Amino acid sequence: MIYEASAMGFLRTILILLLIYFGVKILSRLFAPLILRFVAKKAEQKFGQQFGGFQNQKQSNQKRAKEGETVIDKMPENHKSSNDDVGEYIDYEEVD
Repeated sequence: MIYEASAMGFLRTILILLLIYFGVKILSRLFAPLILRFVAKKAEQKFGQQFGGFQNQKQSNQKRAKEGETVIDKMPENHKSSNDDVGEYIDYEEVD
């Protein structure tokens, strides 16, 4: 069987697609804040679990320090070295 496309069928399809598009658009405006809030809360819980141990360790170090005492958790490493293989810098001037 061969089916022929009719103008009413085409318009009906376009109307259904537009209704679906605008329906999804309206529903996303209603539910997007709820979904984003849920995702943010889950991410906050996940980060809290990962980094919770570091905060507890830092608080315990602060409690052990006496008033006026300086506590250094980590000494910075001084590995400043220049690369001499690069060459020298030449400042060029534009000649007219």
